[in-house]
Amino acid sequence: MTSTPGSGGPTAATTTPPADPAGRLHRFSRAERWVHRTTAWLMLLCVATAACLYVPQLAELVGRRHLVVTVHQWSGLLSPVPLLAGLVSRALRADLSRLGRFGPYDWVWLRAVRRRDHRTGSRPAGKFNAGQKLYAAWIAGAVLVMTGTGVLMWFTGLAPLMWRTGATFVHDWLALAIGTLLAGHMAMALADPEARRGMRTGSVERHWARTEHPLWGESAEPPDEDPAGRQGLSG
Repeated sequence: MTSTPGSGGPTAATTTPPADPAGRLHRFSRAERWVHRTTAWLMLLCVATAACLYVPQLAELVGRRHLVVTVHQWSGLLSPVPLLAGLVSRALRADLSRLGRFGPYDWVWLRAVRRRDHRTGSRPAGKFNAGQKLYAAWIAGAVLVMTGTGVLMWFTGLAPLMWRTGATFVHDWLALAIGTLLAGHMAMALADPEARRGMRTGSVERHWARTEHPLWGESAEPPDEDPAGRQGLSG
């Protein structure tokens, strides 16, 4: 999620990522790191308290069910707030635009993943690869659904019993899916120290950027009509 000056407009194809004095590339702004960190803690609170509510062994170990329910409700209700507050950051808005734009090279990346092709250059990616874009879109939609169904479950007078029953069903199963995906997300982060360092400090090594995100690390993310992407698709 970060930005480079001019990346949100027509000049994106010619803007190079800035480097810091140590020769590293700037990847995430302070606002973006704050949004990511705050959202992560709120979602972990949601998952942890949900586990305490639904797993009998954890419920007996923790106790104080009313407190757990309260923490779960408020952490869930507040989960969209960091992103909404972070929209004042131009860097965050630019990276949200990148995350929402799927180019031809992203399809090449997905095909390479499906074939388990790890050859150098087989997985072209801009600042965010196709997997990160799909994950961001899925988790954003899931948070909206979880917030909506959670509100219906919390404020029982808002909807009839049938709606609340359906909301409970969707909420419970989607929570399981979110927990599974979050575990996968954290496992992938643990396997990539430089990616974690980029989110922690805001900058990454040039070699890592050129290897993992070559279309961003070399210059800037190409437009969707990138001819190299078309060649990759047809090849």
